Amino acid sequence: MTDKNIIFIMVFFLASAFFIYSCINLLRYMRVAKKKDPRFDHPGKRLSRVWKIAFMQTKLLRDPKAGILHFFIFWGFILFIFAVLESIIQGFWSPFTFKFAGPFYSAITLIEDIFSLLVIASVLYALYRRFLIHVPRLEVDKHGKIDASIILILIMLVCIFMLGQNVSLIAKHNFRLSPYEIRPVTAFLSPLIFSNPDTAAVSYEIFWWAHILVILGFLNFLPYSKHLHVLSSIPNTYFANLDPIRNTIKYVNLDDEGVETFGAADIEHLSWKQILDGYSCTECGRCTDACPAATVGKSLSPRKIIVDIRRRTKDKAPILASGKKEGTAFEKTLVHDYISDTELWQCTTCMACVQECPVMIEHLDSIVDMRRDLVLTESQFPPNLNAVFKSIETNFTPWAFNPSDRAAWADGMNIKTMAEDPNCDVLFWVGCAGSFDARYKKVTQTFAKLLQKANISFRILGNEEKCNGDTARRLGNEYLAQMMIQENIQTLNKYNVKEIVTACPHCFHSLGNEYKQFGGNYEVKHHTQFIEELLNSGKIKLKDNPVSSKVTYHDSCYLGRYNSVFDSPRNSLSSVKGLELIEMKRNKSKGFCCGAGGGRMFLEDEEGGRINEERTKEALATNAGTISTACPFCMTMITDGVKHFEKTDQVSIKDISEIILENSI
Repeated sequence: MTDKNIIFIMVFFLASAFFIYSCINLLRYMRVAKKKDPRFDHPGKRLSRVWKIAFMQTKLLRDPKAGILHFFIFWGFILFIFAVLESIIQGFWSPFTFKFAGPFYSAITLIEDIFSLLVIASVLYALYRRFLIHVPRLEVDKHGKIDASIILILIMLVCIFMLGQNVSLIAKHNFRLSPYEIRPVTAFLSPLIFSNPDTAAVSYEIFWWAHILVILGFLNFLPYSKHLHVLSSIPNTYFANLDPIRNTIKYVNLDDEGVETFGAADIEHLSWKQILDGYSCTECGRCTDACPAATVGKSLSPRKIIVDIRRRTKDKAPILASGKKEGTAFEKTLVHDYISDTELWQCTTCMACVQECPVMIEHLDSIVDMRRDLVLTESQFPPNLNAVFKSIETNFTPWAFNPSDRAAWADGMNIKTMAEDPNCDVLFWVGCAGSFDARYKKVTQTFAKLLQKANISFRILGNEEKCNGDTARRLGNEYLAQMMIQENIQTLNKYNVKEIVTACPHCFHSLGNEYKQFGGNYEVKHHTQFIEELLNSGKIKLKDNPVSSKVTYHDSCYLGRYNSVFDSPRNSLSSVKGLELIEMKRNKSKGFCCGAGGGRMFLEDEEGGRINEERTKEALATNAGTISTACPFCMTMITDGVKHFEKTDQVSIKDISEIILENSI
């Protein structure tokens, strides 16, 4: 064993010990989060998703420029593992190489050469985007910029030193490659840089040490860097929500006597996965760039929410993990001191942040948990929500309408309630807006006429129907939401309801996905899906020669991103002869929120611009004569936007059902 081997072994074990110590601390800090969150089921599905999201970088590639750049850096590091492993083993035993691997060694050496250049080019382009172009979503504070610079430079140095090591090694061997060794880049550079093999031998040792020390330094810097995601992003992707219906609000057992607080005021009230989300944030800004509230200048930044969780974990978790229960860290809380109430109430729960996050962070779980704390524990929420909560509790709707008028829209339409005759094929769940909102009652009547025209046997609940609970739940009032949910399930089960159709995406999502948490299992369809089925089956026939027109369609977040219902509305519109469907710039999974979700329908815009006006501006830019919607909230917000731009005489807002009925035979 040489002096080199002895020194390396000492350095390696010291660096490894410190890295393990840092990782153990990170795991200890995750354990301060007390909320249970089992995520160890279905390992096969989880591994499959890791391959798709983490290794194939499918989410990152939604932004091709940055995605391709990151793809090369990521795969460069994955493929460099053999070069790193070879150098580490050489530290223990200098003569070691992978030459014995034969053709596999050819692949190793070729990849090292080619990907070294690709990674260096990608890093230079990343630095160019961050510091010269100043891509807005990459703009972070001074500490974040320094952190990013250090990481990018270290990545580039790893590649430069590896190339230098290989260039020197080829010169050291008199510019001859060994069998199976393929190094087109370094073989070309070696004779240009070196003429004396003896000089190359010294250079090789310098580059070898520089390469291994940068790797060990990089590894130990990660646990204290915003680039901790290099270590945590793959585990975070593995443990992310497996539910194909994303952002189904997590169940809370309100009868659990062992729970002292509902929601999350601080990190100990979160789950270990929410702490891991904080570790995994790359601060890439994709979430905030997609956030409608941030887009129009409101204070909410999904990135900041997750980064603040990480900051709070860094400040308080070491104290909690050590068993202490006092100190300056206890004088503050995550909510109020790190994350303001205003930020939390600006969220529309549109889920654009979750959709765009490349490491599967679940921003909305944390936002809703903190809202729950504000409502259930602290009773601190915007004053006008008092009226909303009271109306839901007493009138079973967010508005102060008389519940006995819920079925008034059906007067004279010969529509029976379940109480009158429960024998039917499908229950039409009308929803609060469909029952009381003057404009959307017309949509309710239109869809009912379509059902009648198609000879569908359907019923309504009438006065027995209550608010689905979505608004209360996303505003953090879990107690009120569960009261509505359980009462509705009791009513639905009383009539043995199996199939439901609704024109409200919020009812659609809640009834079909979240009611399952409480024992309510129903087949729920959105009215756009049902209309498509009626058209395909020929139960609804369309006119042959309607007047030609241009229509643009606005994707509801709860129908689109939440439930991936993108095609049914478009297929129904496209089936109308003479109708030209024009897409907005942001559509389908990249669609832009109307601004009303997450209870924002009932909150005032106290800062920044109006989300609905931003979306309406995009719709008007298509020059379509009609803006089509499939959600009561969206219809209200887009209508207000069109009024703001004084375009009511030129542009109409119609539900898909209205367009189909107008063009039906």
